[in-house]
Amino acid sequence: MQPSAARHRTTGPASIDSLAGDVQYYLTLAPRQLPSRYFYDPLGSALFEAICELPWYRITKAERALLERHARAIFARVDPLVTLVELGPGSGDKLAALVRRGGAPPHRLTVHLVDISAAALDLAGRTLAALDADLLVVPHQATYESGLVEAMAMRGTNGRSLTLFLGSNIGNFDPPGADAFLFGVRASLASGDSLLVGTDLVKPERDLLLAYDDPLGVTAAFNKNLLVRINRELEGDFDVSAFRHRAVWNAAASRVEMHLQAASLQHVRIPGASLEVTFQEGETIWTESSYKYQPDEVVRMLERAGFRRVDQWVDEANGFALTLVEANR
Repeated sequence: MQPSAARHRTTGPASIDSLAGDVQYYLTLAPRQLPSRYFYDPLGSALFEAICELPWYRITKAERALLERHARAIFARVDPLVTLVELGPGSGDKLAALVRRGGAPPHRLTVHLVDISAAALDLAGRTLAALDADLLVVPHQATYESGLVEAMAMRGTNGRSLTLFLGSNIGNFDPPGADAFLFGVRASLASGDSLLVGTDLVKPERDLLLAYDDPLGVTAAFNKNLLVRINRELEGDFDVSAFRHRAVWNAAASRVEMHLQAASLQHVRIPGASLEVTFQEGETIWTESSYKYQPDEVVRMLERAGFRRVDQWVDEANGFALTLVEANR
């Protein structure tokens, strides 16, 4: 068993009511868990943007470089492109890099941004507005699944769509969850539409752990902010200083796990979730899993969902892959 929600907001709006219900449920499981979608309050979102700038977290920089290097090839393989969708655009920087380097299409390009965070949608929209490109930007404050359905319902009858699922977001699902998510994406697309997926690859354990337990402690703050949020929104009394951030490489499952570990016996009351819970010294709360892949595993995963491989670009030095596939006809 593992945390059921992906780091990048895939499973539903993070309202106080849903937070209360999930805290009440997940903190009573064995092992104790918290869904990682709750990382993304304003402070958590800012901390994650900071993580992306750390030298030890190479996913963002490697992916952006691949997008810039191969943008024209990507656009050439999805011509005529009229609809572009990004699931979880973040700041919009990577999408902007792709559009900027890919060359302007001879017609207006409709860009759909899908995220449950209004702040992320606003930031990405402003990033794209700064481009010298003929874009119609349509935000969807929704889950990835429902936002993609909305975007596809708005498309015209001519031209193809390209959906972006970047940042190795797919790695936050366990294998059955990743398959189910990709099947859902395929069901929303028309035959011949394309999907571009970014995936972090297996690399030496030391490199992986530095990416999720950085020397500056930014990732630790990001993880502990879950407890800060529970204290603030649900009147919890977590002693945040009594929990340690812990990252573990689970080689058998090919995933990095993030945990919060009690440094001593802790009795915590969370009135907003009608919950009291005792943590033994050393007991952990499992907050995230990030699966890592081999390039051929990515292709097989996408093929199982009803796609065919078009191309794949791999950054060997940084261990990252972009895989372009097309929905089977």
